[in-house]
Amino acid sequence: MELEVRHLRALCAIADTGSLHKAARQLGMSQPSLTTQLRRIENALGGQLFARERTGCRPTQLGRVVLSRARPLVTEMRALVTETKAAAARAAEGPHLRIGSTASRAIPGWLRRLRVRLPGTETSLQMDVSANALLRMVAAGQLDVAFVHEVEGCPLRLPESLRRRVLVDREPQFVSLAADHPAADRPVVRLSDLAEDRWMVDPTVDGEWDGLRRVLTAAGLNPRVLHGDYLTAASLVATGEVVTLCQPTSLARPDMAVRPLYGDPLGVRLIVAARTEDEIDAVYGELEASYWEAAGQAHAYTEWLLRAGDPRGTTGGTLVPATR
Repeated sequence: MELEVRHLRALCAIADTGSLHKAARQLGMSQPSLTTQLRRIENALGGQLFARERTGCRPTQLGRVVLSRARPLVTEMRALVTETKAAAARAAEGPHLRIGSTASRAIPGWLRRLRVRLPGTETSLQMDVSANALLRMVAAGQLDVAFVHEVEGCPLRLPESLRRRVLVDREPQFVSLAADHPAADRPVVRLSDLAEDRWMVDPTVDGEWDGLRRVLTAAGLNPRVLHGDYLTAASLVATGEVVTLCQPTSLARPDMAVRPLYGDPLGVRLIVAARTEDEIDAVYGELEASYWEAAGQAHAYTEWLLRAGDPRGTTGGTLVPATR
């Protein structure tokens, strides 16, 4: 008898349920059939895999060894079937582009431009706070391309199978603070101006907390820090409860100011990753145009770029005027 995936699935079901009866129901077969199948598997392997007790079935030492090898195989086969069915469904539906991204104001314009450039292509979007998670999904074939940011000093774990292209080599991180904060009157804010403020950071964003902590420590600051998502942070910033790091493309509001930090102590690298260069080429131009369109709408960022002497940024892209 040669073991097949269905046999391994049966062993996992017995171990998971602890009962031949429950496992048989889960597998959609009768208990006598499952009992017979288990006996044949044990005969083929030359040892008892489960101890039959009054309270159910418990894996023997040999059973635990077999299960340790069987579970990954069953999981992989299940994933293969799921991905194959999804691929077949996409093929039947027509061209499909699966995009993953961390938060960015470039996303709306990117999707809009892709609809024009790739008519008839169904585009899906997967947002995630974890850049590393998105990169793993691209490597696993669950996404076609990912647009992510890499916090300075906290390198991402880029799978070897992926290709990458840098959109912006170092995007400075700004600070958002209440519009009536004393430092909001200044075009550039020093960290010392925020020494008495509480900060808020989302620790689930890869590298974010480590980057902020490093910058604050270097400035000799040890402020109170709240952990939470940035949607909540925006509400707390507006009421003066906290200050927080933000992307330079963030838009100011009547109740919230966005300012660069003196010396640009923290930056991020913006990266596009895919399995092939062709997949990057298919989306890169639209993303680049959308990013600089968003930059052109953010007054604090355009002022920063002009002071830096390069309104095109580090990638050579053209800054789109805010009036456009």
